[in-house]
Amino acid sequence: RSAAQGTSPRLTAEDVAGIRREFPILEREVHGDKRLVYLDNAATSQKPRRVLGAMEDYYADYNSNVHRGVHALSAKATERYEEAR
Repeated sequence: RSAAQGTSPRLTAEDVAGIRREFPILEREVHGDKRLVYLDNAATSQKPRRVLGAMEDYYADYNSNVHRGVHALSAKATERYEEAR
């Protein structure tokens, strides 16, 4: 069946490797020489590089309350929050 018929296309090993590269923590090796596999997403989900970069920008450049302040930092935080929706 095709994707148009309601199934998802299969991922290749190359696709999976590309997705793993987006998550820095998955580059770790555990138990000697095994690549980390993280399945506990109910507790915490791992973040891709793009999210980590956005979080770093937020905390470094405009860490403030969203929709709560009238000062420059709050305005920037609110603007960026709305852009992400």
